[in-house]
Amino acid sequence: MSELKYKRILLKISGEALMGNQQFGIAPEPVAMIAKEIKIAHDAGAEIGIVVGGGNIFRGGQKSEQLGMDRASGDSVGMLATVMNAIALQSALRKLDVSCRVQTAIDINKVAEPYVRFKAIRHLEKGRVVIFAAGTGNPFFTTDTAAALRASEIGADVMLMAKNGVDGVYTADPKTNPDAKKYDFISYDDVIIRGLKVMDTASCALCKENKVPIIVFDFAEEGAVMKILNGEKIGTYVGGNN
Repeated sequence: MSELKYKRILLKISGEALMGNQQFGIAPEPVAMIAKEIKIAHDAGAEIGIVVGGGNIFRGGQKSEQLGMDRASGDSVGMLATVMNAIALQSALRKLDVSCRVQTAIDINKVAEPYVRFKAIRHLEKGRVVIFAAGTGNPFFTTDTAAALRASEIGADVMLMAKNGVDGVYTADPKTNPDAKKYDFISYDDVIIRGLKVMDTASCALCKENKVPIIVFDFAEEGAVMKILNGEKIGTYVGGNN
């Protein structure tokens, strides 16, 4: 087994990645594909924490106003959506004989463990994948911020931000602007100052403060996670130095 460049990682997966070609919900094909990629990295010796979004089921910030809900209530529904996604992903990993635990930032003891930092680290040390659900447990914070928080708490070597159909950070949206240029490297400060929409400001600032580098990449590229773990330069590296 070759030595990995990054031993402990935090993988951020959007809820939309679980939809496949559906308009909403969880599709079996993308979940199985994601689980397979995680298993390969796990079997190579990586310690893997995961934060999964809930946008495939409910987006609190967007839906709460439409439904006449206050933002805090809408975000609570969104947190529950991430728990549903986490349990689905856990089931897919267990089918591949990958030991896995779901920890939630809100108490749902019948379906998952409560988040306890030292217990999460112990799971990782024992070779278990840990899926962190329910965001930060508080409204008004995105799952990007939850990912940065958990990456910092578990001492991750890197945070991997898996995107759908976008292979890094660009000067503009490459889907709408054909002249957009991709960055191979960009600093935390430049992401914040330029208002690049790859992640929210709080997430980037938290990673900067705790010196957690971020790699933004397209999860659709086969073997992308292992390429990163082996030191290949794919996607965009966000950090304090190159």
